[in-house]
Amino acid sequence: MSAAPFRSSTSRRATSTENIDIFDVDNQALEAVRDVWLERGLCTRPADRSTAESAVAQLYRRSGLLKPEFVWVPSPRAGSDLIAAEGLSTTMSFDGAGVDCPSGHIASMFASSRRRMNASIQGRKADWQIERRQRQRLIRASVWESLHTTLFDGVAVAIRTMSTPMAGGVTWYGQQEAHRIAYYDTFRRYGLATFDSEDRELLDVQTALADSTGWWWAFDNLCIMAERPGAVHSEPIPGSTLGERRLHHSDGPAIEFGDGAHAFVLHGAIVPDWVVLDPTAERIALERNVEIRRCAIERIGWDTYIESAGLTLVDETDDPGNAGCLLQLYASPDGWGRSGRILLAVNGSLERDGHRRRYGLHVPGWFTSALDAAGWTYGITGTDYARLVRRT
Repeated sequence: MSAAPFRSSTSRRATSTENIDIFDVDNQALEAVRDVWLERGLCTRPADRSTAESAVAQLYRRSGLLKPEFVWVPSPRAGSDLIAAEGLSTTMSFDGAGVDCPSGHIASMFASSRRRMNASIQGRKADWQIERRQRQRLIRASVWESLHTTLFDGVAVAIRTMSTPMAGGVTWYGQQEAHRIAYYDTFRRYGLATFDSEDRELLDVQTALADSTGWWWAFDNLCIMAERPGAVHSEPIPGSTLGERRLHHSDGPAIEFGDGAHAFVLHGAIVPDWVVLDPTAERIALERNVEIRRCAIERIGWDTYIESAGLTLVDETDDPGNAGCLLQLYASPDGWGRSGRILLAVNGSLERDGHRRRYGLHVPGWFTSALDAAGWTYGITGTDYARLVRRT
């Protein structure tokens, strides 16, 4: 079962890194590798249906199953809706070989392959010098963990919020599974580990899927495949050193599919539509989720919110740890669900746009001094906080 049809389409996109000696310029090389895979994970082009179907068919064949019928849907939400409407489910039966269903066979095949590749990496690592072992850890952080943060913890989580929960179903995430594929492919590409032909071919199949499609579900004789999103908006995560990104769009959905399925995300926080489209003090007062409430307030601005909500100022003083900025203590508005105070402060560190973010912290209701409340957030007294030269 040759994987040649997949190698040609994916290797062309990575030619910028193929001839780099990773031990000479490992940071630049790994950044180039990560960026190639990040592009795959955030791709918004229509799915390459022919390549995706060919890759999945090969997984079925390798699992001893017949080629399935393919049904394409415009989004993961449409896929989960179809699965629920048709009463499709993963029929799992356990025997000596494990879970007896298409998803189970495919998952078992991938798991066995990863165990073999990990053994090869670890076996080679035992002979490496300390410097090379450190680079192995760098590959893990720069490629696997960075892409996992952006694609799996970020994009895939947002997509899940717009989909119908499925009992007993197994979802394959296509382009958002790039982190683990990229990790093993990096070792292969630079000759840092030797994998057998079966594992190399499986890597090619998985690369083809990450490069051609979004989510998919494997059933007996049927595979449901979802299109990729038509729009994805993201921004660098402040302070990140490994290229991690988070979803963000201040004027509309951060991720959207062709059928209208979407998610609103502000600086990585998934929020209801109203937070972006029509935030008001009244809606904020009814919101019980602290993170959503914070996003909505920052969306309209603290000055506007304070005036609209009629917050009562309890105390105000110069911030000794942030020259030129104020600490302001307000009484919590009615409807927040718990009594207390809001300490309004300005971030000691600059944002990427050169400004300092203004933010509010919930503090106990017994505070009448903004200085004492600020000290409490650091676990110190107000007197000790007053001695700070600079906070971050």
